[in-house]
Amino acid sequence: MNDQFDVTLEDSVLLTEVELTTNLMVAASQSEGSLSPEEIDRILGVDVPDA
Repeated sequence: MNDQFDVTLEDSVLLTEVELTTNLMVAASQSEGSLSPEEIDRILGVDVPDA
């Protein structure tokens, strides 16, 4: 019998967001203090333009 509710869902954007959030949580838990904006940008892979 074919179950109409038995479907595989994959949301690549959501998976990326979960991975980024997890990376931030791990880094924050290993840090002795607060993460600086520069550290957060590095963890998230944000390209910061040269000033």
